[in-house]
Amino acid sequence: MAPEVSIPDFDNQMAAVQSLVSQLPRTHSDHIIGVHTLARARFGSYTLSQKKEDLDKSMLHNTELILLPPVSLDKHSINIVELLLDLAFALLLRSEDSGQPEDVKYSIVYLRYLRGLPLDSCDFSKCTVTTLLIRALRAQVYFGAGDGTQDLDEMVDLCRELLSPNISESANFPVGAFMPLGEAVGIEFSRGWSVQSLDKVVDCLRDATRLCPPGSESHLVLLALALALWTRFVGTHSNEDYEEGTRLLERILDPNQPGECSVSVRDRALLLTSGFAHARSTIFENPEYTEVTISHFRTLLDSPPRTLLDSSSIDERFRRSITGILASQYSKRFRHYSLAESLEDANSYTSQPGDLSLSQSLEESGRLLIESDAVQDSVQGPYPMERMTEIQHLEELLSNAPPGTPHYTGLLRELQKRYRSKFCHTNDISDIEESIKYSRLSLDTTHSRDGRVIALYSLLYILVLAFTKTSKINYLDELITVGYEVLELGGVQFARFRTIQTLVTSLTTRELLLGRREDQLEAIRLMSMAVDDQYAQEPDRFQLSCEWAILARNIGHPTTLTAYKTAMSLVQKSLSFAPTVSIQHTRLVAMGEDCQTMPLDYASFQIKLGCFEEAVEILEQGRALLWSEMRGLRTPMTQLIEEDPPLAKRFAEISQKLEALIISVTPSGRPEMEDGVTQGGDGTDAFGRLVVKRQKLMEKRDALISQIRGRPGLEGFLKAPSFATLRSAASCGPVIIINHCEWRSDILIIFPNSLPCSIPTADDFYDRANELRDELVEARKHGLDSVEYQDALSSVLKDLYELVGEPVIEKLRELEVPEQSRIWWCPTSVFCSLPLHAMGPIPSSEPCERYFSDLYIPSYTPSLSALIDSRKASLLMPEKPSLLLVAQPEDSLPGVKGEIKAMRSLEPRVTVADLVSGKATPSSVVEGLRGSRFAHFACHGVLETGKPFDASFKLHGGSRLTLLDIARSRLPDAEFAFLSCCHAAEITQDSVIDEALHLTAAMQYCGFRSVVGTMWEMADTDGRDLARSFYKSLFSSQETSVPYYERSAGALRDATQKLRGKRGITLERWVNFVHYGA
Repeated sequence: MAPEVSIPDFDNQMAAVQSLVSQLPRTHSDHIIGVHTLARARFGSYTLSQKKEDLDKSMLHNTELILLPPVSLDKHSINIVELLLDLAFALLLRSEDSGQPEDVKYSIVYLRYLRGLPLDSCDFSKCTVTTLLIRALRAQVYFGAGDGTQDLDEMVDLCRELLSPNISESANFPVGAFMPLGEAVGIEFSRGWSVQSLDKVVDCLRDATRLCPPGSESHLVLLALALALWTRFVGTHSNEDYEEGTRLLERILDPNQPGECSVSVRDRALLLTSGFAHARSTIFENPEYTEVTISHFRTLLDSPPRTLLDSSSIDERFRRSITGILASQYSKRFRHYSLAESLEDANSYTSQPGDLSLSQSLEESGRLLIESDAVQDSVQGPYPMERMTEIQHLEELLSNAPPGTPHYTGLLRELQKRYRSKFCHTNDISDIEESIKYSRLSLDTTHSRDGRVIALYSLLYILVLAFTKTSKINYLDELITVGYEVLELGGVQFARFRTIQTLVTSLTTRELLLGRREDQLEAIRLMSMAVDDQYAQEPDRFQLSCEWAILARNIGHPTTLTAYKTAMSLVQKSLSFAPTVSIQHTRLVAMGEDCQTMPLDYASFQIKLGCFEEAVEILEQGRALLWSEMRGLRTPMTQLIEEDPPLAKRFAEISQKLEALIISVTPSGRPEMEDGVTQGGDGTDAFGRLVVKRQKLMEKRDALISQIRGRPGLEGFLKAPSFATLRSAASCGPVIIINHCEWRSDILIIFPNSLPCSIPTADDFYDRANELRDELVEARKHGLDSVEYQDALSSVLKDLYELVGEPVIEKLRELEVPEQSRIWWCPTSVFCSLPLHAMGPIPSSEPCERYFSDLYIPSYTPSLSALIDSRKASLLMPEKPSLLLVAQPEDSLPGVKGEIKAMRSLEPRVTVADLVSGKATPSSVVEGLRGSRFAHFACHGVLETGKPFDASFKLHGGSRLTLLDIARSRLPDAEFAFLSCCHAAEITQDSVIDEALHLTAAMQYCGFRSVVGTMWEMADTDGRDLARSFYKSLFSSQETSVPYYERSAGALRDATQKLRGKRGITLERWVNFVHYGA
């Protein structure tokens, strides 16, 4: 094995030869041989030092040799053809190193000439020359120094020539020829090369991978094809290209494949895999794709591709590029799920701003991917001096960069970003003008359709920022013009929706400023186009459709009904992509009031049109969305089980897995660490894994649903219930829906065998209801036992009677609904927190005051479906039902001891199993509920502001049985639960009120057909007194054939009447108790 030659070895050799050469005439054979030796030594030194001086002198010596007389000795012959190849190769290297387009032009001329010569006497073959020519053409494409289309066509022809049988079947397959083709096609595509032209490149590279013999060098051919497929994927968004490209990369990275993959090829494959993930995430706006991208780039940050980072400056630029992408992805995750820690992560990565958007290896990826820079531009404060120095350095680099090259365009884009960021710190108008200048220059150097769309999109963002900061109408006009340019170009579909969003906001803003009605009409036209954009996410499309409906209804536009229908079709989808119900609720809160009230607005519009049945269906579909989703995962499948048991089993298994996932505790969005190492090694955190898992389960479940709906008689499986189904909720008494809506409010009464009955409301109904809610909330600050609260509650109940009770009672009497009948309230909005059951006092000639619950037996239901489910057939009533008593007697609840005693006194009528004090743990309570028909809780109820799923019963030692714990239970035989706890039916602050997320609803969801809860804090002693009266009424009922759960509403009414009659009992104490369910 020959010893390695070092730079000092070459230096010594060159010094000795130079001394000899200088003493001999130029035509002397030893002089000529010495120059040849110097040329070789200089080139050898260059390969080690990468010094331009060595390469220049090597080229100079080769040029001299070509001009000198030929020498041919026994031991040393000099072939001019070989010298010409050396010179062509050196010119190619110098052009690649120093960015000199002229060098590569001469290299191409020489190589084309050499291909026409007979090479039999040379140490190299035509295949070698052809491979170098392909590489030189790639460099010319990069510099934009020739006709790119012609260059690529020539490269394809040359590669095809190398694939001819006499070459491809030889021992030395020309693997080095194909990577330049894969690289060049991406560069030229960015300049406008057509997608159709890409096909012949992909076909050529596919043939190369087929003919290339397996082994370590074959990985380079696979990588070339993957790169070409990546380029075509960005242009066509074809999933087939994505799948094929990523499969190729998996082969390269698979250690079990034949041949050992070099580290450099492996690093490039890892980088390209991340590029595929990033492109897909940007194009398709799929949450799963975002998580995969985060995973890949976390891995890159933890284990950077060292073979591609040949200096500390490139290493730093690479790190900044990766952190910039991660900042963007975490910002997107925050937009998807409103996770606070995702915003923190985005800001932490943003604190390390990118230099040149992406490293050289990810340049094309960064060029073609549109990401929001809002997080980066949100940083305020003085602009750091080191950033100013960086801007100056970038401007210096720009002055020396060849125009038209990717490097030049990249510098322009980076400068527009830097000045934009600087403007956010300084508010200096000259900075935004500089950013706009560089953005326009970047636009001028971009000729491909997709590239121009992205350059225009960047300019659009800068103009939005300029108008936001300055309110100058000229910026607004220009950004509208630029937005239309983006739409006219088409092509980049994933930019289209964001552009329309920006245009809609801009047009409606201009209408407010200038009163241009045509801007409103144009905004509606654009929104009607965008809401069906399949590249956009459902939550964004839903929010835009809500904006469309509001604007269209405001101006009386004929598309109003279409807008509402579109929004309604997207409402559930906009939430269901979030992995857990707690995040779905967070997203619903983040969407804002316009989106939350859309179903109420839509229903009011249908009522205005006289479509009462449709209004009822809309209210059912648009409220209690989270309970509805969970209830859908427990859908009975009696018919399917009879007809196709295996299909029913598969569907049940998928639904159970999904239910377990969506009602799980939301995991952290940060990777778990073990001894400083990310678990799993792929950069995926627990939250990301949850998102991906849910997406795959949903895809399987949707496929099964389609299969089930294809069966006769099951066409409506899991579709929204019709009015004909919903009105069965009123089978035991009328259901009264109050639609509280700013457009118009309405009261609808549902009967089992007729159309809904409508009760008109006063013009000030909406505002008065809000005032009643606010009056109660404000009075509670003084304490529930305060005079202020008692007075406020008394006033509210009186006003509620005038607003709702009086017209409802009048209508019930008109419809001959007898007093003492069961009725159900199904309220919306603020009425969910107002005590409708206790409205009054009702004017009467009788000596004692009468309230609504004295005339009728009232209950509540969060939705019609929940009430229908609560009446589904159960097992026969046992002679001696079982009751689970869960109690926590403590100093703050002294009355619980008396309540325990009252419950134990129910024996022998019922079998009481008690979990008191230390026996009451979350697990023991859940287990106890499974074997009990009745349940009675006597403990603290706890609310968590803004976290409805954390509402809980406080058990032994401070442990909590949360709303989620309850929701996970399945209790098909449960009948009735009495929640003698504070806040059991109260909706926590900062929760979406129409979702009815409280402990009482959770108990109903998990199987209890009827539940008694409390609207606020309760007096400790009331539990004991009310329980005694309640159970006495329940078990002494003469209706022995009526299930206990159906008697419970009457028993509660009797018990509260008795409590009300006790001396010293304030109004809030009996009003507090409410009944939910059957």
